[in-house]
Amino acid sequence: MKKFGMILLSLVLLGGCKTVEEPQPEPAGPTGAQGCDVFESCEDDSTSVTSLNFKEDYEALNGTENASGKEHRTITIAEDHPFVKISAAQAAEAVANGETFYLYVGDPKCPWCRSVIETAIAKAKEYGVEEIRYVEIWDEDGNEIVRDQYVLEEGAPVLKVEGAEGYAELLEDFADLLSDYTLTDEDGTVVEVGEKRIYAPNFFRIENGTAIRMTTGIPEELDDPRAELTEAMKAEEAGYFDDLFAD
Repeated sequence: MKKFGMILLSLVLLGGCKTVEEPQPEPAGPTGAQGCDVFESCEDDSTSVTSLNFKEDYEALNGTENASGKEHRTITIAEDHPFVKISAAQAAEAVANGETFYLYVGDPKCPWCRSVIETAIAKAKEYGVEEIRYVEIWDEDGNEIVRDQYVLEEGAPVLKVEGAEGYAELLEDFADLLSDYTLTDEDGTVVEVGEKRIYAPNFFRIENGTAIRMTTGIPEELDDPRAELTEAMKAEEAGYFDDLFAD
């Protein structure tokens, strides 16, 4: 994704592995698009969808356009999808309790999420994954409800809104799999905030309270999240989820 100026977050290119397995500390995700961060950067979207359930939330945007006239990808969510919505606090508590589970951080309005979600569901079914816990990053109006929000003031990062309960714990728990959080000023200078960042989509595999794998599922060649997915891109997505779900 393109870098954004002023207060918008830089979606910095990720190097290294598409999926990371403990104890490797490399950034986790494909080289290229990192996923959604600031709402306006990913969507600039005025579309409001009252939360129903996972399938309805995602399919409700099919064929609609955002405020910039960009059309949402049309997707079909299987009736027997594995997603169960939880809060960041519940996710952090599950990690603290040493549970084994899968976690997806994303949003129906995130175009990158919409580009991989069908493959994620298909692969989860293939591997017999019956439940993936799901933390949604924005409310129906596009307000950040999970993550810290920083801005640059005189070249220095300043925390404007603290993340939801449990978010700081997740950053610490998943630190080895996450990329650094950076901002880019209007001159293009990249400034490190000093903490990690969870983008969307991020899929985690947690075993006995330890996050051992993570992927975005995003193909390297997918520069535009609304572009048509080629067969090669779909195969690449499938490979990322094979790595996530396989024993």
